[in-house]
Amino acid sequence: MDSKAAPRVEMLFFPFVGGGHQIPMIDTARLFATHGAKSTIIATPTNALQFQNSILRDQQCGHLISIHALRLPDGAVSPDTDMSATPSTDTSVLQEPLRLFLLENRPDCIVVDGFHRWAADLIDELQIRRIVFTGNGCFSRCVTQNIRQYMPHEKVASDYEPFVVPGLPDRIELTRSQLPPFARQKSGLPDKISKSEEKSAGTLINSFHELEPAYVEYFRNELGKKAWVVGPVSLCNRNVADKAERGKRASIDEQTCLRWLDGKESDSVVYISFGSLARFAPQQLLEIAHGLEASNHPFIWVVGTIFSKSEGGREEEEGNWLPCGFEERLKESNKGLIIRGWAPQLLILEHASVGGFMTHCGWNSTLEGVSSGVPMITWPVSAEQFYNEKLITDVLEIGVRVGSVEWMSFNVEKKALVGMEKVEVAVKRLMGGGDEAMEMRRRARELAEKAKRAVEEGGSSYNDADALIEELKLNPVEEGKL
Repeated sequence: MDSKAAPRVEMLFFPFVGGGHQIPMIDTARLFATHGAKSTIIATPTNALQFQNSILRDQQCGHLISIHALRLPDGAVSPDTDMSATPSTDTSVLQEPLRLFLLENRPDCIVVDGFHRWAADLIDELQIRRIVFTGNGCFSRCVTQNIRQYMPHEKVASDYEPFVVPGLPDRIELTRSQLPPFARQKSGLPDKISKSEEKSAGTLINSFHELEPAYVEYFRNELGKKAWVVGPVSLCNRNVADKAERGKRASIDEQTCLRWLDGKESDSVVYISFGSLARFAPQQLLEIAHGLEASNHPFIWVVGTIFSKSEGGREEEEGNWLPCGFEERLKESNKGLIIRGWAPQLLILEHASVGGFMTHCGWNSTLEGVSSGVPMITWPVSAEQFYNEKLITDVLEIGVRVGSVEWMSFNVEKKALVGMEKVEVAVKRLMGGGDEAMEMRRRARELAEKAKRAVEEGGSSYNDADALIEELKLNPVEEGKL
């Protein structure tokens, strides 16, 4: 890209404070910097500390990328919550600091997370081109839209009777129990986000065309949405330091973790992680532990926050939730590794010993599993995760279901436990080496190669990122004329 031929396109990125949205938008800002854009990430002072090292490394490589920390009003409480902010977290304390910054800095566009629900009105009022980032893929967006349009769940007699989502390229069956409350009750929250998207200049999608081609086209052509599909953005993390520090510093030394993996056979280890928000009760963790032990396969299990009913659902890091003697047996057999807290997920998934990923089907984890060529055991919990499960298991055929059927909010205890037998069966089915598992692994590895090609020069995602930059160059916004 010839930086002397024209002024650099200036792009601002305003990520949400929750890890599942913040992490991929930081990667997106870094990606556009590698394409020659001048990228500025708008953050709170606390959030900025969590990714400043990777930005410094990018600057040392000659990329024009920086962080602007918003100055909060005196006495204001920052909405930072250590990567665990829920979608309902109120960030409106950032409204006036953002206004003041934008009055002094008029970029070619600002990419803003839809969970900053107040931001669209402010940015549009200031006549700055606004592009939306939502953190999910095209498939789930298409499912959401068609459920909203056709209301197929209203035609079934019970929460557990399957229905087909009309109008999609594939036959997708869901149950009412798997839908978010707003999908069942026509809540106004998604409508507000949808309306702000409709007024925007388009949407940045963290996906790649070859992963969900029919749904990229459906999203653009049938639903009429302007979108640039530029992922998987996690692939911009190319060195060990970036991967180890992504999100926040891991709770385990990455070399300790990698040495443990080095001692295992290829494709023998199952990696278990349910993201930064899901909270399982001690009883459910007990079932997982029993199921993993019974499966007799090596594993790395990332245990996040534990739901504590006795304390009204408040966060509890420790508890008597493991079977008697479980950790002692793990140490003796070297069969398993438990990580309490944050894990270097990219480094683990990319290791040759890892052959399966038990996941909550969050979109970031789904893409990271795909990019690493690792088939999945799907255990959706919340958000659009049940839709992502259908993409993994029914469309891509690179995963097996553990049997989770009940959508629950992140901070509510799930009524139905997934028993140890289902955990054991799912692990053995994916890791046991049968024809079905081998075929899933082959498909997963093909997708990983396609993901890597998509972000390289000439690839579909690379070209979409360039196309947005060219559009911003050719159609500058004049002040007062959006």
